[in-house]
Amino acid sequence: MYRPAYALLIGVAALTGLLAVVAALVLDRRLVDPEGFLGPSWLRLPLLVLGAFLLDMLPRTLWVSRLNPKLMPGIVRDRVRDHWTRERLVLVVSGLVCFYITYVSYRNLKSFLPFVLGEEKYDRELHLMDRVLFLGNDPATVLHTVFGTGWSAHALSSIYLWFLPLVPLALAAWLVWSRNITFGYWFATSQCLAWSLGTASYYALPTLGPGFAYAHLYGDLPTTGSGALMDSLYYARKGVLRDGVEGAVQSVAGFASLHVAITLLVALMVQYTLRNRIVHWIFWINFVITVIATLYFGWHYVADDIAGVAIALVSFWLGGLASGQKFDRGGLASHPTSTTSRVPVDAD
Repeated sequence: MYRPAYALLIGVAALTGLLAVVAALVLDRRLVDPEGFLGPSWLRLPLLVLGAFLLDMLPRTLWVSRLNPKLMPGIVRDRVRDHWTRERLVLVVSGLVCFYITYVSYRNLKSFLPFVLGEEKYDRELHLMDRVLFLGNDPATVLHTVFGTGWSAHALSSIYLWFLPLVPLALAAWLVWSRNITFGYWFATSQCLAWSLGTASYYALPTLGPGFAYAHLYGDLPTTGSGALMDSLYYARKGVLRDGVEGAVQSVAGFASLHVAITLLVALMVQYTLRNRIVHWIFWINFVITVIATLYFGWHYVADDIAGVAIALVSFWLGGLASGQKFDRGGLASHPTSTTSRVPVDAD
């Protein structure tokens, strides 16, 4: 017996972190911890787990105790003993730490991209491919005509930006509440794999994305949160490359789309590990709308989205194998072969 998911999780984080450190030393640049939803990564991830712990404890304790203070300590002790086991704590701590290292390394390696590869980009080639796929038209023109540029732009922007809190919230949910401990390892390992493969794809085929390389195609869009985010990334990139701003990161890279990769990964995890069909539909619809939004706002080319799908599928499959999932019906279903992180070598 051994723990392949645990080993893969730590291995991916260690390798990605090592690459970030080496790149920073070679380029003589400082590693940064970028801020995001709820502040910097080192603060927001523990806060999310603390919030999940309280959300797990408080309603249950209040309901079962019927607001009787004398019963509450016993209820809390029972829940900690039954759910917050050593296995669960190891999963939560290792999942958070490895994701933190992987994500921060991803952001830094993405920021180093122009300093490593220079200004050579492949936007023209991918733009031409898009025009071929859309029969001589730009995807932006077609989608703006089909969906309009009024309220639909704001709706698509809201769904696109939902990705920002979705990443840490989904991770915390699977780490804390997964009914089978291997599901938590599956999701954490797949997430780290997806972010690291996404980092590699930026270096394999560097692009800016249509919204930056062909900004004139998106001039008919109203002011939205997505547009404001694109503007902020443009000025952050300029600050890093031209103005030498300390502590900033440049986050412009198109191929592949990690918005598509991560939203698909979450939809797959929901499909394979949760039983509620309504929740299945919600996350599949979220994935489809995210794909449309990436093209509508010019975040990505079609090839970026296809590569994002490939990253999600590979990460999901490898994470499943490492965590001891047995895929059935040609991969359309699965079942866990263990209830702990001790996954058998030959899982049947």
